[in-house]
Amino acid sequence: MIATQDSTPRLGQGPLAPAALVRMLLEALVSVGMLAACAAFFGARFDGPYVILALLVFSLTFPGHAPHGTSAGAIAREVLAGWVLVVGLLLMLGWATRTIGSFDPRVMAAWVVLTPVALFAGHVAIPMVLPRLLAAEGLQRVAVIAGAGPLGRKLAERIAATPYAGIRVAGYFDDRGTGRLGPLDAAPVLGSLGELPEFAKKNRVDLIYVTLPMASQPRIMKLLDGLHDTTASVYFTPDIFIFDLIQGRMDSIGGMPVLAVCETPFSGMNGVVKRASDIVLATLILLLISPVLAAIAIGVKITSPGPALFRQRRYGLDGREIVVYKFRSMTVAEDGAVVRQATRNDARVTPFGAFLRRTSLDELPQFINVLQGRMSIVGPRPHAVAHNEMYRKLIKSYMIRHKVRPGITGWAQVNGLRGETETVEKMKARIEYDLDYLRNWSLRLDLAIIWKTIFVVFKKPETAY
Repeated sequence: MIATQDSTPRLGQGPLAPAALVRMLLEALVSVGMLAACAAFFGARFDGPYVILALLVFSLTFPGHAPHGTSAGAIAREVLAGWVLVVGLLLMLGWATRTIGSFDPRVMAAWVVLTPVALFAGHVAIPMVLPRLLAAEGLQRVAVIAGAGPLGRKLAERIAATPYAGIRVAGYFDDRGTGRLGPLDAAPVLGSLGELPEFAKKNRVDLIYVTLPMASQPRIMKLLDGLHDTTASVYFTPDIFIFDLIQGRMDSIGGMPVLAVCETPFSGMNGVVKRASDIVLATLILLLISPVLAAIAIGVKITSPGPALFRQRRYGLDGREIVVYKFRSMTVAEDGAVVRQATRNDARVTPFGAFLRRTSLDELPQFINVLQGRMSIVGPRPHAVAHNEMYRKLIKSYMIRHKVRPGITGWAQVNGLRGETETVEKMKARIEYDLDYLRNWSLRLDLAIIWKTIFVVFKKPETAY
């Protein structure tokens, strides 16, 4: 719901495609349209405060983004999480300006309830209807792919799975015969690479994607030279994209293009949005839970000897060492070269500490770490330094998770990988979720993780001890 800078490569960049415009306007138009509809239904005049509210809603929801998930449940969670944030921000603004009383409560209640339903319906229906509508109106862009190898096929799959791109793949051009290529998808091989320029001249081809291996430089240069006499937009998709990229995207230094292979998702405006949301949410949460923090600190002190807070060294952003705060839940405070993970029926865990760990209340002081800039509310969970030094030698790409600040909750934790990781395989699974978070970060995903965390905590998973 809240717009963030989209730094990932877009299919067919250039003039704004109608499908991309639909994606950008969907959430804003649905949110404002539902407000107008609810006002009309209850006979409220859509002027004054309602117009101002509509402008605020439009600014908060434009440009829109396609949901990260594809299942109905994932889309519903993301839409609801984003809408809750929008409504929360509007309530705070209304309370601060004392304008909440300017609106009909019936209109507001209906709008708050019905808008996420309409947004969900739009996100589900439009990707199914949009390609057919664009094709019928002659607005769908036609693409061909030079190279029918694994990279070309993968690109065709991505285009087919991205209806908002508004692109149809007409086929491939490849110097190898179909017998050597093996079974292809629905798109056929239209000819050899040498036939591509003439085909582009005689047929409507809007986009040409070159997916040949970089080792084929002579063929690529010959092909590009032939395409100079066409009006098609030409894109080069280097075979480096078959590797596992983290936030892979193009940038430039002094006009020279450079390709990001492993980068943090929080560069540029994304970093500002992420940090601002952390500060606002952590401040509000700490104000709300301050009595709970005091009560737990007293409980820790009177149930076992030792300090209320436990401090442990962890690896933070860029692998720098940080100090993380937690409520002490054990009779020991290990922070040396060897740190043993908590296990079921661990004798070191106090009775009150077991309750704190089971309910995740021991994590609450970490909101102080968030305000200090050492942690984020959502991100890969920080591991003890001793564990990091062990697992970085055993798991490939383990340290990449430190391209972002560690979080109080994370994508791995809401997907069942919370608590002890007694085997390397379990830790590998956790790291894969962490890297998936880095590849696909959005503020919407953060909100969905926060929303899901609430239910995970109340489920009292068996892995939390």
